[in-house]
Amino acid sequence: MAFWGEVIGTMLLVILGDGVVGGVLLNKSKAQNGGWIVISAGWGLAVAMAVYAVGNLSGAHINPAVTIGFAAAGQFPWADVPAYILAQMIGAIIGAVIVWLHYYPHWAQTDDPALKRAVFCTDPAIRSPFSNLLSEVIGTFVLVFGLLAIGTNEFTQGLNPLIVGLLIVSIGLSLGGTTGYAINPARDLGPRIAHFVLPIAGKGDSNWGYAWIPVAGPVIGGILGALFAAAVFAL
Repeated sequence: MAFWGEVIGTMLLVILGDGVVGGVLLNKSKAQNGGWIVISAGWGLAVAMAVYAVGNLSGAHINPAVTIGFAAAGQFPWADVPAYILAQMIGAIIGAVIVWLHYYPHWAQTDDPALKRAVFCTDPAIRSPFSNLLSEVIGTFVLVFGLLAIGTNEFTQGLNPLIVGLLIVSIGLSLGGTTGYAINPARDLGPRIAHFVLPIAGKGDSNWGYAWIPVAGPVIGGILGALFAAAVFAL
């Protein structure tokens, strides 16, 4: 059940997360021009709902950076890492396909290919590979350190999914303006693959030259955040 928990949880994450981006960016959406605060809040609620939905099934990692980071800190067995990552990628791709179907009439109504791609995956505000990578490392460091900090605090028991969602909102508002804060390789790469494959009207390219950054940055940041938390909290 853990495998399917990660599939379902990551699918729900992408449906709601990419869904709010689509609502804000695509032409003739009633939520068009809702702004960054709406996107950050939407992603935070997406994470909270995914954690509530599958936390009891898989622990709701829903993010390869979390899975790898937890394993590096001795909080998760390395033997289970490949299956979790596969499940997360499958869930992310399915979620992206559902978002494409949900907004189906809006793709042809939106002229800018970059806006269409942004519904699926991230792009930097200023293209600078080192700075973009560092932004993803820092954001994911905060995410994984925060997750382990929340997990050690008895006060948050029962509220953990909501607190985790607020952590995502905080990262988005404070650190997300540079790269769109992927902080999750599956959340970015899975929908990017869907964008590449799907017959989206006037979609343009999938920006594969940038695609390694929202994969490598979160993995590095997740490992560093987990190791730092393990040292601080003596995990």
